[in-house]
Amino acid sequence: MKILILLTFIVIIGAFGCKANNNVARSSETIELIINQNKKYQIIHGFGASDAWSCQFVGKYWPEDKKEQIADWLFSSKFDRDSNPKGIGLNMWRFNIGGGSAAQGRNSGIRDEWRRAESFMVGDSQYDWNQQSGQRWFLKAAQERGVEHFIGFLNSPPVFLTRNGRAYSSDNHRYNLPEENYSAFAVYLADVVENVEKNDGVFLNYISPFNEPQWDWIDGGQEGAPAQNSEIAAITRIINQKFEKRNIVSQLEIPETAHYKYLYESNDKPGRGSQIRAFFDPESDNYIGNLSRVTPKIAAHSYFTTWPTENLVETRKRVREAIESNPMSIEFWMTEYCILENNSEITGPGRDLGMDAALYMARVMFADLVFANAQSWQWWLGVSPYDYNDGLVYIDHDKYDGEIYDSKKLWAMGHFSRFVLPGMRRVQVSRGDNIQDEAALESLMSTAFVSDDGQYTTMVLINYSETSIPFVMTTENGEFNTEFKYYLTDHRSENNLTRKGTIGIGDVVEMPARAMITITNVN
Repeated sequence: MKILILLTFIVIIGAFGCKANNNVARSSETIELIINQNKKYQIIHGFGASDAWSCQFVGKYWPEDKKEQIADWLFSSKFDRDSNPKGIGLNMWRFNIGGGSAAQGRNSGIRDEWRRAESFMVGDSQYDWNQQSGQRWFLKAAQERGVEHFIGFLNSPPVFLTRNGRAYSSDNHRYNLPEENYSAFAVYLADVVENVEKNDGVFLNYISPFNEPQWDWIDGGQEGAPAQNSEIAAITRIINQKFEKRNIVSQLEIPETAHYKYLYESNDKPGRGSQIRAFFDPESDNYIGNLSRVTPKIAAHSYFTTWPTENLVETRKRVREAIESNPMSIEFWMTEYCILENNSEITGPGRDLGMDAALYMARVMFADLVFANAQSWQWWLGVSPYDYNDGLVYIDHDKYDGEIYDSKKLWAMGHFSRFVLPGMRRVQVSRGDNIQDEAALESLMSTAFVSDDGQYTTMVLINYSETSIPFVMTTENGEFNTEFKYYLTDHRSENNLTRKGTIGIGDVVEMPARAMITITNVN
């Protein structure tokens, strides 16, 4: 009996078209990409982004047609009349549970109005569930378009509970929450979960109480709070107790580590590093991996580890090795990244809507998935008003109306998020020229995913170079009698995850420089 296992392939290619021609003979320059669907790695849970910070204004004030278009770009899995995706089909959305700095205005100490956030807590033990209406519009829009996983994340506890009455810290060492308010904070989170579901029909699958606890958060740039591992553990235990008592099944996601190195070493933050072992090693004083509401995963951010490429690889291998050697089995989720780097290839400042930023982001995604075995990958700002490389969708810096702009980063992420389905596993892709993934980061990168039932497969190729590269897809266990659809993103305005035709196993493809393609049988 012959078992047919179909594969979906994502290919990042050059800035011209991609033509598959099975009448073209292979040359010595043709790279053979061999899919081995029997060599399996991690399960992929999905891809996402966050609503910080502009969704509070866009969702509340902007015209309906523009809000709907933004939501379609981010969440839609539908196709237009030309069989092109309407959006990138994110299946995860991060909802910022604000600290209440917005109500304080300038007295909040946070200089940028857009970085202040509303809170459901409007007084001592007082709530207003009409708050955060703009963000809640996007929650419901995401759910209506098929998003299934929602993460409620906090940068700060509510200002009515903090040590200094503000949503950022005055103490660069301690969490901005006095011990006597730990229980009230846990009650608040339980109330938020229950009332968001009651009022909006959206269940927050995960609550992330802490964010980048290694940073000091004392400059008023945004809401934020540092935290010691011991504080995270103590507060998490109390939240777990409250959730159990009230039958809240939302899982706690920790610790949103600021930098990968803090996962496996203390680095320059004693008491705030080595967080894999701190929270998920049963021998640790701060072990919380046995709590019923703590999800068995470590959440961390991909910042400041992406350049040079040797560092990109090494830090992610260290993450994978630290997780694999940990006594407790846990997953790794990359839960926040945008381009903050300033190096010879890319800069954070400046709104780059083009392919340079898109390919830089795509390479980070590739590295996190391939070298760190990330099981989820989440971008920072779904919608940005800034002149910075931090958004998927961009808007004019106006609270009430303006133009909206899709970026090539949006569509580049869609090559993964739209066609790598939740539950698919990453599988091995080897090369006929024996080039390893570590050596391919400046040229042709490739990765593939397959569903457990064998119905769907996805392969991702990234040509980071300035020259086109011919390749041919083959399989370890024989060729498939099928054709795959392929979708292209390049520098041209008309090529944004655009369907271009079909590719079959054995076809020789001339892969253009600096572009992306997804080859897939996923609809």
